[in-house]
Amino acid sequence: MESKQLKWIYLVGLALIWGSSFILIKKGLIGLSALQVGSLRIIFAAIFLLLIGFKSLSKIPKEKWKFIAMTSMFGTFVPAFLFAIAQTEIDSSVTSILNSLTPLNTLILGALVFGVGFERRQVWGVFIGLVGSLLLVFNGAMNHPNQNYYYAILVIIASICYAINVNLIKKFLSDLSPVSITTGNFLVLLFPSLAILYFSGFSEVIHVEKVQHAVVFIMILGVLGTGIANIVFFKLIQMSSPVFATSVTYLIPVVAFFWGLLDNEMLTPVQFVGAFIILIGVYLSAKKNKIVTN
Repeated sequence: MESKQLKWIYLVGLALIWGSSFILIKKGLIGLSALQVGSLRIIFAAIFLLLIGFKSLSKIPKEKWKFIAMTSMFGTFVPAFLFAIAQTEIDSSVTSILNSLTPLNTLILGALVFGVGFERRQVWGVFIGLVGSLLLVFNGAMNHPNQNYYYAILVIIASICYAINVNLIKKFLSDLSPVSITTGNFLVLLFPSLAILYFSGFSEVIHVEKVQHAVVFIMILGVLGTGIANIVFFKLIQMSSPVFATSVTYLIPVVAFFWGLLDNEMLTPVQFVGAFIILIGVYLSAKKNKIVTN
């Protein structure tokens, strides 16, 4: 299969997986604290990845481990906790919408910090997608006046972390396999996450039935929505561009909203319009970047 077709398959697959992640976080928060959700998500992903990818760690050169550590922090550790904390106050669908800021941040940081070139078509795609996201955000705010939108700042910070992460991977880790990068990331994060889980008081509540149910949701989130999805995402970054890879965040709200419907979150006509505009933005931002070297 040609890479042009394959990258779109990866993009849609990631949208389905990550679009489902927000409802899984929401279900996990029913019995767990935000710190427990974030740490368990990383721990389950780490165990899964070490089982399937431990041998790939030997393929990581010593000088690359500093970038593995950096991408683990920006791409997984910080966002995992920020999203969980944010969803204690705002809806999962709203969180997924705000995550759509990632391609815009990726384009800006890529141009200003990492020397990545871009084309006018990409810029228009990013901003059109952003307009669709803003429609969804403001309409959601009008229909949920009791939500604390200060917590939305945490999601914006997480989107900046994601933008830094994809640019780091494209610039410094493109020569490594996605399995090596992902497994290395979670090896770095496993012990800090175990420490956070231990001090969160998890052992004191694990016997509670609703906690056990919540753990199952987070296990699915960790293995599928974090472990497997990150492998696919890193592959997508390597075969396309940072902006195209992060344009998956434009499709994620569409999936998240349909999950929201099943969980009694209603879509408005304006939100449907916003979702359509987002899809246009994804198409326009699809053209691959050229890397500018100094």
